[in-house]
Amino acid sequence: MSSNGRQRGGAGGAGKGASGYPAPVRALIERFSELPGIGVRSAERLAFHVLKSDETGALALANAIIEVKKSVRHCRVCFNLSDSDMCSICADPGRDRTRVLVVEQPKDLIALEQTGMYRGLYHVLMGRLSALDGVEPEDLTIGSLLARVRDSKGVIEEVVLGLNPTVEGDGTGLYLAQVLGELGVSVSRLARGLPSGSSLEFANKAVLADAILGRQSMGGGS
Repeated sequence: MSSNGRQRGGAGGAGKGASGYPAPVRALIERFSELPGIGVRSAERLAFHVLKSDETGALALANAIIEVKKSVRHCRVCFNLSDSDMCSICADPGRDRTRVLVVEQPKDLIALEQTGMYRGLYHVLMGRLSALDGVEPEDLTIGSLLARVRDSKGVIEEVVLGLNPTVEGDGTGLYLAQVLGELGVSVSRLARGLPSGSSLEFANKAVLADAILGRQSMGGGS
């Protein structure tokens, strides 16, 4: 049996060893144990934290979860997280609309935005190409990116690839450089101030700022 299976058995075993818990507490522990990186013991601690909290705090947590699921969606333009049809960045008339920075996930967008060094628009791929995992171009928002460039009728002059410096990220970047180059738009990538194999979300602001300023051309354009 895998360690995952053993851990799940543990939640059921928290089921056994915790058979004295009321059913709602057992259910809460099981739900917490399904979260990434949360084992049975951590789930129990979280459950007891909720039990010890006053009703106002516990209900505030529950309402926050409900509100996120009800209200948060992906921006119809760039696929960033938003609580309206269009995210605040796409709706901002002060942003530079000649430049689009492509990232893998919304958390990467947040990391770059916090540097304050970039004033263009973004596009979130919602992943990266991976032959091993069966992720193809149609599984990402690449089609929407290409449509944005075409429909801009020359307004978008540069697409900056802000993908994580991993094997999959590099492969995705090469593919995008090829298909975007065919549209006549300039394609660049963030400078390799980002260490290979790392993730944008873990880089500090200074490294990200240097990467934005030192982006490198990948061809395309006239």
